[in-house]
Amino acid sequence: MRNHIAHLELVRPSDLPRFAELGVTANCQPYWACRNDLVRDVTLPLLGEDHADALYPFADLRAAGATLAMGSDWPVSTFDPWLGVHVAVTRRRPGEPDAEPLGAAQALPLGVALDAYTRGSADLLGLGSGTLAPGAPADLAIADRDPFAGAADDIHETRNTATIVGGDLYRG
Repeated sequence: MRNHIAHLELVRPSDLPRFAELGVTANCQPYWACRNDLVRDVTLPLLGEDHADALYPFADLRAAGATLAMGSDWPVSTFDPWLGVHVAVTRRRPGEPDAEPLGAAQALPLGVALDAYTRGSADLLGLGSGTLAPGAPADLAIADRDPFAGAADDIHETRNTATIVGGDLYRG
């Protein structure tokens, strides 16, 4: 396992480039990076609304050269990766397309968020290179739709229909 720091809710700007310099993976749980009840009722009253754009600085970490890994923070939040990907991309709670995003400048492109959830996490855990090749182990999730084909506000509606782990197929 690589060196990593998780739960990156608030990072001092001067520390952002240190992730790349030190080879430390930014292990992020994006499901929290929206204006949920905790952020509205606890975090922002303590920090002040003027710091909202600094919370969960995923785009700033990426721009500073940090390697990103993403996960769910289960069991204290959902383990559904599509909900986390949705928030990483929109910075809004799933199902609330008109909500004010939390730090919209920190949103990630869909491909970057998916890469962090897949290859980033696999690399962090030492599970392989994230490359599909004949004879290589392949753990796959098969989605019911192409998340790139629809609106970003619909990413959370994506569902996995099957998962392949070590060559074994699991449905639903």
